[in-house]
Amino acid sequence: MASCPTVVIAGTGSGVGKTSLSLALAASLKRRGLRVQTFKVGPDFLDPSYLALASGRPCYNLDGWMTGEAYVHALFARAVAGADVAIVEGVMGLFDGADPVSSEGSTAEIARWLSAPVLLVVDAGGMSRSVAATVKGFTGFERGVRVAGVVANRCGSDRHAAWLAESLRGSSLPPLLGRISRGAFPALRSRHLGLAPADPGTLTPELLGAFSDVLERHVSLEAVMKLAHGVAKVRRVCASGNPPGRKRRVRIGVAWDEAFHFYYPDNLEALEAGGGELVRFSPIRDERLPEKLDGLYIGGGYPEEHAETLSRNRHMIEAVKRFAESGRPVYAECGGLMYLAEGIETRDGARHGFVGLLPSWTRMLNRPKRLGYAEINLSENTLLGPPGTILRGHEFHYSDLTGDPFADPAWRAVYRIRHRRSEAVIPEGYGRSRTLASYVHVHFGSHPRSVESFLSLCEQNHGE
Repeated sequence: MASCPTVVIAGTGSGVGKTSLSLALAASLKRRGLRVQTFKVGPDFLDPSYLALASGRPCYNLDGWMTGEAYVHALFARAVAGADVAIVEGVMGLFDGADPVSSEGSTAEIARWLSAPVLLVVDAGGMSRSVAATVKGFTGFERGVRVAGVVANRCGSDRHAAWLAESLRGSSLPPLLGRISRGAFPALRSRHLGLAPADPGTLTPELLGAFSDVLERHVSLEAVMKLAHGVAKVRRVCASGNPPGRKRRVRIGVAWDEAFHFYYPDNLEALEAGGGELVRFSPIRDERLPEKLDGLYIGGGYPEEHAETLSRNRHMIEAVKRFAESGRPVYAECGGLMYLAEGIETRDGARHGFVGLLPSWTRMLNRPKRLGYAEINLSENTLLGPPGTILRGHEFHYSDLTGDPFADPAWRAVYRIRHRRSEAVIPEGYGRSRTLASYVHVHFGSHPRSVESFLSLCEQNHGE
């Protein structure tokens, strides 16, 4: 057993500054020469892109509802190998998750499972002694969750900060470890799904340095690291959470560019661990698929933001269509589903043609069509497993299908989906031959044998 100092950055709610603080902390500790491993609680592809760039290491999602405790422990232990400190950014408020009466899927659940201390971010604007009441409520709400320090964001004057600190101290509550002035952190770009994904061109070393400078002026790094060293010991092992399987050597093309980049890194690592060689290609820039592929994986992203460019690349569109029609496996999620459809109607009413496999257009809406967790029961054999297989994932999209793909008898609904807080069972999962498309982002950790199933079908086409 070996310890990895860990701190969970949680908030009293959404929008209180967790991401900015986590980003600044990761950048500051890396600047001091530490190897920083970051995590994000919940189903999120955007915040992890910032944390990965700040730390220089992949950022992993920890989600109790989608993958369960054993998988979370195994993933965490594997990821912190070689790290000096772990930073876990929470989701929403500390106790918000998949259920209104339990901690399932929440930051609190992950903090409890990891026995990790919580640094609570409070929006202190317009608040003085009430900060003590707020922190006291969070501190005593659930056994096994240890709030060990507080950061006041959107703080006012030095006198305001002193009042907040004295209020916490006078009520024998966790100490104030820092205060961030209103507007002190640089602004981050945003778009309709939340933050715009980070890339080296926008999250520059200079911008990361600005985040670090703000943090180091207003938060005691030494106190945060002392808090982080209070984590329980974890076993640093190389465990994937995937069952042992026969090694294969298959080549899987993974769509990866500005339009398609929403993938859980451990999903990709699971494919590699099972013998998949992952070869990235760009539906925006490349005119042909990589050679000798046995399968395709087209994840989510922002095809609507690049619709015109994607539509103009007819060589790639025809290559993807021929590949699918050859009977080789194609798995597409959310943005990938949109790309396989006839095309997309953007908010300005323009229509752009895409691959045309799925016999329906998609259209962008002005509000989210679906946001939340989803449990899938496979109703037929698919590339993710046989009938009766249960998988979990989430949906987050502003688009919808405008037609009925099942009007074409070649396409079948191979999913029965139940969304959280709903008893309705929805037919979805658009399957034809060995093509599978869905709006659900599946986490393979919810049913690791789905990886074996996908790779097995790819292997049947190996060498063709």
